[in-house]
Amino acid sequence: MTLSALDVPSSAQHKTTADPKPIKPFIRWVGGKSRLLPRILPHVPTSIKNYYEPFIGGGAVFLACATRVSGRSHLADLNEHLVAAWVAMKDHQSELRPLLDWYLKNDSKEFYYEVRSTTAPSCLVEKAARFLYLNGVSWNHLWRENSRTGAMNVPWGDRRFKGIDDITMKAIGAILAKADIVATDFRAVLAGATPGDFVYLDPPYLPVFTRPDIEKEPTAKFNKYTAKTFEMTDLIELAEICAELSRRGVQWVMSNRDTASVHSLFPDAEIVSFTTHRSLAAQSHREVEAHQSPEAIIIGRI
Repeated sequence: MTLSALDVPSSAQHKTTADPKPIKPFIRWVGGKSRLLPRILPHVPTSIKNYYEPFIGGGAVFLACATRVSGRSHLADLNEHLVAAWVAMKDHQSELRPLLDWYLKNDSKEFYYEVRSTTAPSCLVEKAARFLYLNGVSWNHLWRENSRTGAMNVPWGDRRFKGIDDITMKAIGAILAKADIVATDFRAVLAGATPGDFVYLDPPYLPVFTRPDIEKEPTAKFNKYTAKTFEMTDLIELAEICAELSRRGVQWVMSNRDTASVHSLFPDAEIVSFTTHRSLAAQSHREVEAHQSPEAIIIGRI
C-alpha cells in the first residue's frame, strides 16, 4: 500500500510527542534526516524496549527518539572511522576534547590535505578526532573512500572547523550511556531484535542513473562512504530481513529513495511518498542530486 504525504491525516503529519527538543547531531552526514524528523518520528513507537539502527550515520533519528527507549540502543555502521567517533563520544570524551582543540587550532586548507594524506591512526580516539576534523571540513561534509585503498578522498570544503562544544558532548554522552556501538554489517545487528524492539533503517540510497540507456554514471555516488559499496543485492537482502522482522513481530521503519524498485521490494509494507529538497551542491553535472528528490518512508506491518 502506497500513500502520498497528502493522504496522511494532518494530525499524523505534524504529530508531536513528549520528546524533548532533539539534540543536533555532532556529525554532518550526507543523507542525514534532521530535516525529515517531523515526517519520520510519528511512525516511531512512543515506547521502545530496545532500539536498533545499523546505518547510524549522523544519528539524527536516534538522538531524537532516544528518550523513548527503556532498554539498550544497538547502533552500528560499516564505516570504522564513523563508529570510532561515536564510541569516543560515548567512552573517551576526556581524551577526545584536547585532540579536537588541537585540530581547531591548526585548521587550514593546507592542514586539511596534510591530515587527509596520512594513514588513519590505529588508536580509536585519534582515529575519531581525525574523522571528526576531516568530516567537518570536507566538501559538503562528504566522506568518500577509495575502493582500492580505502583512503578518504574528498576535497577541502572551504570552511573552518567548528569543533564540538562541551554542552553538546555532555548531552550526547548521557544519551549514549545505554548504547552499544559496533562497526559491523546490518545483517549481524538485526539478528537480535525481538518483539517490543524497534528498528530504524537508513541504508545508503542507490544511485539513480541519468540516462541508463546511454550513460553509465549515476547522478550521485553516496553509497561509497566505505570502500565496500552498498549495492542492489544488499538492498534485496535487507528487504528479506525486514520481512522476517515483521514475521517476528518487530516494528521497523526505513527511509529510502522513492523508486519502483523500492516499491517492488516491500510489497507488504506501508509506503509514504513525498518529495524533499536536496541542497547538496556538485562538482560535476553527473553528481547533482535533484533539487526535489522523491523520498519514501517504509513502515513495516506486524
